[in-house]
Amino acid sequence: MSLYKLLRKGFFKVPPETAHDMALESLKLGNDIGFRSWMFRDPATDPCTVMGIDFPNRVGIAAGLDKNGDYIDALGGLGVGFLEIGTVTPKPQSGNPRPRLFRLPKSQAIINRMGFNNKGVDHLVRQVEKRRWKGVLGINIGKNKDTPNEQAVDDYLICLEKVYAHADYIVINISSPNTPGLRDLQGVKDLDKLLSKLNQRRKQLTEEHGFRVPFAVKVAPDLIEEDIQPMADCIAKNEIEAVITTNTTIDRQVLSGQQHAEEAGGLSGAPLLHSANQTLKSFRKALPKKINLIGTGGIMSGIDALGKRQLGADLVQIYTGFIYQGPGLIADIAKEITGSRMILPNK
Repeated sequence: MSLYKLLRKGFFKVPPETAHDMALESLKLGNDIGFRSWMFRDPATDPCTVMGIDFPNRVGIAAGLDKNGDYIDALGGLGVGFLEIGTVTPKPQSGNPRPRLFRLPKSQAIINRMGFNNKGVDHLVRQVEKRRWKGVLGINIGKNKDTPNEQAVDDYLICLEKVYAHADYIVINISSPNTPGLRDLQGVKDLDKLLSKLNQRRKQLTEEHGFRVPFAVKVAPDLIEEDIQPMADCIAKNEIEAVITTNTTIDRQVLSGQQHAEEAGGLSGAPLLHSANQTLKSFRKALPKKINLIGTGGIMSGIDALGKRQLGADLVQIYTGFIYQGPGLIADIAKEITGSRMILPNK
């Protein structure tokens, strides 16, 4: 049995959110005392340029694992090509009541209804300023739960202005199912209003700072097919550089009869792979080629990640697969993608 499987066996004996915190603290300690070098394999080198950014490889960790930027050095030290932190909101918020995180080991899945629990954007910025790891860092921004959708743009603008100088790219999260009304912002009218205001402010920030930070929009896997082309047109119109497909799903069909299957929240892990891939495929068809795609959702192996590359993803991200498979998944994915790159678009 691998070292990580032994550790996971212990972590899975305690409540999921407690295990999450314990695992990150353990990883931080291991990184601080230099254990990483013999615990994990280094991923294959696969340099690429996406969104105008140079990445050492195509494998990243998705937002949600490190919401506050407290574990940047530890997670970055695993050899990822990039790391995304957040979702962060202007004001700190505690999120939804516990329990709010549920394991479904039979399906290698997780249901969460965390609700954007985070320490606020000012804390995240302080953590980013202290980081030693200098890899590619994305920052995922959202709105506070008590901010009505009519004023949502104000929350996104606050976060944008505070993180702009510290992010290699910024993600506009409009697709979490755990903040009431957030997914309504995916409607074209509201989406256009939000993106146009953010892009306008970005142009001003570009002049102030002397550099342009790329934007990515994170979408849901539960979109109706006929809504995707209008969304893609809106994203292109507002000069967005990338789309992340996808966030968690509210669909429970594949979990029938399992413990926790009816818990409210977003489902991630292996059952998400098909719908996330369908959304990825649809957006690749609907978007101009210059707009990049980041594939996430359901990646539990190198083969899963390669499938996303074959559907048009320029980069891939893991979260639930990282929890079930451990840090070795990063090297497995990088190896699979690198070994197959001769038959894939090299952009």
